Amino acid sequence: MIEINLVPDVKQELMKAQRLRTTVMSMAIVAGVAAIGVVVLLALYVFGGQALRSTLADDAIEKEQKKLSQVEGLASALTIQNQLAKLSELGADRQINSRVFDVLSAIVPSEPNKVAITKTTVDTENKLITIDAQADGGFAALEVFRKTIEATRLEYQLDKSPEKVRLATDITDSNRSYGEDASGKKVLRFTISFTYPDELFSRSISKAQIVGPERTNVTDSFVGVPESLFTSRASDSKDGNN
Repeated sequence: MIEINLVPDVKQELMKAQRLRTTVMSMAIVAGVAAIGVVVLLALYVFGGQALRSTLADDAIEKEQKKLSQVEGLASALTIQNQLAKLSELGADRQINSRVFDVLSAIVPSEPNKVAITKTTVDTENKLITIDAQADGGFAALEVFRKTIEATRLEYQLDKSPEKVRLATDITDSNRSYGEDASGKKVLRFTISFTYPDELFSRSISKAQIVGPERTNVTDSFVGVPESLFTSRASDSKDGNN
């Protein structure tokens, strides 16, 4: 069998190019339609589906809120639950202010410079201890009392590590005047203040000791405070000498 190709080569190349162009255009049209379809679906989801989901969620929240509002005593229960959750935090922050008695027992010097305390104030906001006291020994006893406070240290353990800090900083004395105690004896009245460290009343430390030049007091275990440590404030001298 003999075939004779009557179509020139140029014509054949042109036909191939036309077919290729038609195929590419068809594929482009299909891809464009697909892209448009994806865009339409996304638009329907964003402007329709999400709005519907949001509406359903709002309706569910409103229904549950109505159910909760019908529960009797709900507000009180939630308040108590919140307070119970904070009990451990409040307990950790609570200070052991009773350690001030151990401090006083450790810093008061012995005779002949013994000091009798008439009033003690602890200012936890400014970390300040203020002591109103009086002494038979006059200014000499006051000076010994002040130096005793300066020399006193707080020793303790924090995470099983031994630590040591000064008991007092910024020590000042004021309100010096003479008066008469209950027995009529002339005494020097004064006020002494100092700043104490954060660790003094902290619950996070253990084995705390107030170490002074004359004695050591173990805090949290000292079961008695000497009655002689405190006294009534002396009255003004009758002769008016201050």
